[in-house]
Amino acid sequence: MPAPRTRRTRAALAAGLAAALTAVAALVAPLVTAPPAVAAIDARALGARYDSSGSRITFRVYSSAATRMTVNVYAAPTGTGENASYLLTRDATGVFSTTVDVAALRAAGITGTVYYGYRAWGPNWPYSSTWTKGSSAGFVADVDAAGNRFNPNKLLLDPYAREISHDPLRPGMTTSTTYASGPAYRTTDSGPHAAKGIVLAATTPAFGTKPTRALKDDLVYEVHLRGLTRNDPSVPAAYRGTYRGAGMKAAYLASLGVTAVEFLPLQETQNDTIDVDPTGTAGDNYWGYMTLNYFAPDRRYAYDRSPGGPTREFQQMVKAYHDAGIKVLVDVVYNHTGEGGVYTAGGSNVYDIVSWRGLDNPTYYSLTADRQSSWDNTGVGGNYNTYNPVAQDLIVDSLAYWKNTLGVDGFRHDLASVLGNTCQHGCFNYHKTDPNTALNRITREMPPRPAGGGAGVDWIAEPWALGDGTYQVGNFPAGWSEWNGQYRDTLRRDQNKLGVAAITPGQLADRFAGSSDLYGDDGRRPWNSVNFMVAHDGLTLADLYACNAKNNNQAWPYGPSDGGSDDNNSWDHGGNAADQRRAARNGHAFLMLSAGTPMITGGDEVLRGIRCNNNPYNLDSSANWLGWSPTADQTTFRTFASRLAAFRHAHPALRPANFYSAADTNGNGMPQLSWFTPAGSAPDSAYWGNANNHALGWRIDGTEFGDPASAVYVGYNGWSGDVNFTLPSPGAGKQWYRVTDTASWAEGPNQVAVPGSEALIGGQGTNYLLRGRSLLLLVAR
Repeated sequence: MPAPRTRRTRAALAAGLAAALTAVAALVAPLVTAPPAVAAIDARALGARYDSSGSRITFRVYSSAATRMTVNVYAAPTGTGENASYLLTRDATGVFSTTVDVAALRAAGITGTVYYGYRAWGPNWPYSSTWTKGSSAGFVADVDAAGNRFNPNKLLLDPYAREISHDPLRPGMTTSTTYASGPAYRTTDSGPHAAKGIVLAATTPAFGTKPTRALKDDLVYEVHLRGLTRNDPSVPAAYRGTYRGAGMKAAYLASLGVTAVEFLPLQETQNDTIDVDPTGTAGDNYWGYMTLNYFAPDRRYAYDRSPGGPTREFQQMVKAYHDAGIKVLVDVVYNHTGEGGVYTAGGSNVYDIVSWRGLDNPTYYSLTADRQSSWDNTGVGGNYNTYNPVAQDLIVDSLAYWKNTLGVDGFRHDLASVLGNTCQHGCFNYHKTDPNTALNRITREMPPRPAGGGAGVDWIAEPWALGDGTYQVGNFPAGWSEWNGQYRDTLRRDQNKLGVAAITPGQLADRFAGSSDLYGDDGRRPWNSVNFMVAHDGLTLADLYACNAKNNNQAWPYGPSDGGSDDNNSWDHGGNAADQRRAARNGHAFLMLSAGTPMITGGDEVLRGIRCNNNPYNLDSSANWLGWSPTADQTTFRTFASRLAAFRHAHPALRPANFYSAADTNGNGMPQLSWFTPAGSAPDSAYWGNANNHALGWRIDGTEFGDPASAVYVGYNGWSGDVNFTLPSPGAGKQWYRVTDTASWAEGPNQVAVPGSEALIGGQGTNYLLRGRSLLLLVAR
């Protein structure tokens, strides 16, 4: 992920100044009441809301240490001063509020949409009656000993705004220091330029009927919403790259067998500057992992960008997917914010003040032990303070809004180990079972979907970040599924690092069978393993088998992009295109035939490549948008992928609710799952642990799962040469029929047989020659 500012610097305050700040804090302390540990949704009713009659607006915002708060209201989002300003009153819980008659706003000249923002004073900048916008009156320091960074010259975006007017930086306004603190910038008034909240009338949920399908039965399609249709000629030009356009692709995704679309972040992020230089990449934020507001759907993805338009259009898109039986999952970023970290030049006191930092810096952010700097062990500018109850409220309240008002069915959490942090300042301590972590509170407030399906939320974690203690694959609490990075790494190495990486048959079996070693010791199930070969963050499926290394420093539209992992476990197969396609067929087949929840990435179905760029976070370009003019080979692969997905959906034996058993529970002589060497015998411990063995077969007893096939058999030959497989019993009176062989000899539109047209192979003891680096799929009937 991009990190606009990752270099950390510190500037110590002079001893005399520190003492003065401590004294100020002591004077203010009696006014501050510790926030209650709220364990409910929307308990404080924060934000700006019309009353039921639409005649009054109540503004409510939280701050533990602010001593004065005003709300400025505007008739236009930029270029002018406020039409009116109202002083808010603080209650005993730290909530500042005021109620304003709409008639008074009309009299002040606000005859349409109400735009608003806050100005806050506190211990490091107490209120002075001589203060005017752009002055330093009352200033003590940019930061005090408690970590407060109040600055009344910075207009603050409401964290609970339902929509926002624009990004802080945009065409015509690219001066980031407008929002900065520090000696050179602290008196710059950001009001005329700052993003404002938009007061919306209450929204009626209009997102159709939510699917209740169990996660184990889903096929997830991860895609960038704009990139899905930006280059699609079947979508009217005005709708390409929008929520409305994305909704038009529901039927296409359903035809692929997709049952859940997972969009990269859709909450407002700093991306308006992308259009300043259409072919430039400096500072661009295409992926959207720098969130500016946790409630507002990003306007840039809306055809209708008028106030309320993005919300309505998002709901309509969700309804289109729900009508097609497809869940909508959204990637969310609660580990850091778009407010960013310390400036790379200027010292530890130079930070942007846009929203959370100016309202309550130590509540919303994890800080160093001295409270002077951001705590950053993820490389993205500073951690969100997920262990603070008020900061947690914002997480929970916004998730509930996306779930209940916007209709979202589940969430993938970026760098989710930060949500398990139990230390607010000066450290990072992940804890799986602490009931007070954001991880456990989220699932307590909004229960996960049951194993068998029904109402609930699909919670998915990216279980790692960059820093010490953040890699937690297999160590999330009950109720959470995870991106299984060990699945990805094990199978990539086995495919692409033959003779270099030591992968044993036992390791392969663990991943194919649902990773019980990771999820079986804490009550979780195989479907809690979200299996993937590639994701947005890394090489595409095509590039995984066509690139020996990343190549990010290319000219537009394929780059340049910085960052990206050097450890890709990729291989170009000697440049042989047929071998590359065969490897991709194997990688896709692994997902469709493994226990767990499979996830593919947008464009994988047609082997989309981006010339080895493995970190294209900043490329809003034709190279990064999905293509819609497939070649003949790409069309063939799409048929292969969709037919394998249909096979998975048709065979519940591949989608177990619990880990497979080695017992014969129905007395037909076949265990639920049996493993075989190519010779047809059961592997012994020596075979399981020998990394020089590169072939494995397994049979699933379909009768244990109500499967239409009495048995399913998979044979995988990871060797470069051919291997003869001796087939096990298909069951009494049954024969084996071939669904697919991924070898190059079989490539074509019917490489996966249409049900009923499978070729007869034979019964127990039949020999099958499986070509090098190929996979065989059989059914018994």
